[in-house]
Amino acid sequence: MKKLMLAAMAATAAIAFTAHATAQNYKDEYTVSTVLPDSFPWGAAAQRWADLVDERTDGRINMRIYPGTQLVQGEQTREFTAMRQGIIDMAVGSTINWSPQIQELNIFALPFLMPDYDALDALTGGEVGNRLFERIEEAGVVPLAWAENGFREITNSIGPIRTPEDLDGMKIRVVGSPLFSDIFSALGANPTQMSWADAQPALTTGAVDGQENPLTIYSGLQMQNVDQNYITLWGYVADPLIFGVSAQVWDTFTEEDQQILREAAVEAGDYGIELAREGLVEPDLSLIEEIESEGVEITRLTEDERQAFVDATRGVYDEWSETIGQDLVTAAEEAIANR
Repeated sequence: MKKLMLAAMAATAAIAFTAHATAQNYKDEYTVSTVLPDSFPWGAAAQRWADLVDERTDGRINMRIYPGTQLVQGEQTREFTAMRQGIIDMAVGSTINWSPQIQELNIFALPFLMPDYDALDALTGGEVGNRLFERIEEAGVVPLAWAENGFREITNSIGPIRTPEDLDGMKIRVVGSPLFSDIFSALGANPTQMSWADAQPALTTGAVDGQENPLTIYSGLQMQNVDQNYITLWGYVADPLIFGVSAQVWDTFTEEDQQILREAAVEAGDYGIELAREGLVEPDLSLIEEIESEGVEITRLTEDERQAFVDATRGVYDEWSETIGQDLVTAAEEAIANR
């Protein structure tokens, strides 16, 4: 009996020593890239992830958030490549920003594919989401959970946008994805790709007439102060976020710590989604009402008016479906139809 007890104690000590030795090989700090700080749902979700992991690993994994994609000098579309190469350890990244490397992620930017949040949830929470995660992992990043930046609405300084003709010749700042340029070109606008740092002065001076972003960003940046006094709620594309870890870094963690990272990401993602939708989903439309109280004119499209935008961008939809993969697009359409 005594020999059995001694053997058990020795085994326990060996396991503890191994865990301690492994933890000693961990970095003092793990870099986490985001675009927005914790005053926005995006950054808040990333910070919640870091806090939960720190608490649950007793400080073995110390994650530091670097907002503004400062780890890639603000070049958002370089974030995925930098993480795949191990230059960045982790990220809570935009599907838009990662789409140049993972073409399938453009599915969320197919114009007017998703009519509502239920449709978005049907994609991220089903077969489509699983297939996208498999594709990301094949490319060298381990995806853990979804979060959300939200549906993107269009704003401008000229007047209400109710028809595609209202966009004719309008200079619109868009993100660095060719799909967005194609969408606005099809609508008769003049799309201009630029970073947000460049966009703010361009909007202020009138060099650019409008832009598209979720309302949480509009509100947080007080865009009415850069003459964005007209908003059209059209929800033409959405921007899900993904918690990811460089595969090179992931493999250095124990299985226990990998599980902690994954579970914490899921919890933080749910928290971020809740924040991203707060005040935007009936019956709570308080964020929209708050923006209107600032003197901003908000246009709500009828079904027929929205359909005119759908029709005007259908060629872009069909062309990009081939780039993304028609089988994946079909799976997405079926998931939305059956939601």
